[in-house]
Amino acid sequence: MHNEPMVSVVTPVYNGTEYLEACIESVLAQTHKNFEYIIVNNCSTDRSLEIAASYAKKDPRVRVHNNETFVGVIANHNIAFSLISPTAKYCKVVSADDIICPESIARLVEVAELHPSAGIIGSYQQSGKCVLWQGFPYPRAVMTGREICRQIFLSDDPSFGFGTPTSLLYRGDLVRDGAGFYPNASAEADTSACFKYLKVCDFGFVYQVLCYCRTHEGTQTSKSADLNRYASSNLRDLLEYGPFYLSKEECELKVKEQLDYYYGFLAVNVIRRKGKEFWEFHRARLTELGYPLSTGKLLRAGVAKICREMLNPEQAVRKLRLRLGRKPGIH
Repeated sequence: MHNEPMVSVVTPVYNGTEYLEACIESVLAQTHKNFEYIIVNNCSTDRSLEIAASYAKKDPRVRVHNNETFVGVIANHNIAFSLISPTAKYCKVVSADDIICPESIARLVEVAELHPSAGIIGSYQQSGKCVLWQGFPYPRAVMTGREICRQIFLSDDPSFGFGTPTSLLYRGDLVRDGAGFYPNASAEADTSACFKYLKVCDFGFVYQVLCYCRTHEGTQTSKSADLNRYASSNLRDLLEYGPFYLSKEECELKVKEQLDYYYGFLAVNVIRRKGKEFWEFHRARLTELGYPLSTGKLLRAGVAKICREMLNPEQAVRKLRLRLGRKPGIH
């Protein structure tokens, strides 16, 4: 233990009673023993604080921070990051509804110690029956920051990415750099942080499933998927970080492709008659990014979508049958 580098593990939580105990147990079961564990309770109205406090009484490595006022998801993560020890060489997020395998920290730290240029280290992650974040060039343990960021920007595979906070390990000096490690307020700010900090470091990877993530109605992943917050987040990252990793021509092409995809998605949701919250969100995000919602572009995207369906009638019929075959309340 004395030779193990210090790791700060953080779990921001809001109303996480159902899964928090399993999350905490998975952290305390780590084979890597030199860690502190900071649980940040964001004014939960359930038993989250009580559960966290009970573990803090039993294990001196656990400490609980209780926010005086409720903050947003990303702000709560940044509060957690601000509390890590100045002696922590690494920082590990474990989301309150996830669990990590017993050797998770040990394996991530092992790669980090062997490759000091790596500031962010990822791993495979299980979600349901799927193993996520495949596609890395085995057996390479490290890719340059520029290489991995270019690959992610240019890839058409939505399943290829850095990973989620629970599947990653961050170098402590990166987390302590600046006012907030996650650089914006969007639910996908962890991805933005990777693009930001991989300008100055490399990306490591462990070819092993080291964590399990739960996706349910209350998770940010579910909310992001329902609203498709990824569309605006991807566009924002392209506009902010794309010019560093891509040529001018590549960046302009990817921005155009992302906008075309975005309008195609919005056109489909005109037909689905999405509500006020949906349209207010996307109108605000496009305006914020410098591309105010255009009715003309939306109309053209809808026409293009209809034309594609007409050119592929079998697919259209399958979609229609699926829609007609659904019963109320079953989705």
